[in-house]
Amino acid sequence: MPGSIQSLDTLSISSDGSYDSDDEDRLAEQEWQESIQQLQQLFAIVLLPYLGKFLGRRWSHWAYARYVRFGLGKTFFLGDRSL
Repeated sequence: MPGSIQSLDTLSISSDGSYDSDDEDRLAEQEWQESIQQLQQLFAIVLLPYLGKFLGRRWSHWAYARYVRFGLGKTFFLGDRSL
């Protein structure tokens, strides 16, 4: 990542030479949030349009078959009900 996240190697070291666990937790949380954001973008940009395209085509085939069978009257919208 270009400068937005510190790497694990550059964590601040306290005076006794150990890693500060708060910095590790903050960095892990920041990386987790970026991963979630990337998955959301993948879903919104790639998967959602393909799902919409698939469902739209499926619905249009169903609607056309129903139109051919019943025409554009009451039975098209309410179904084939025997009285």
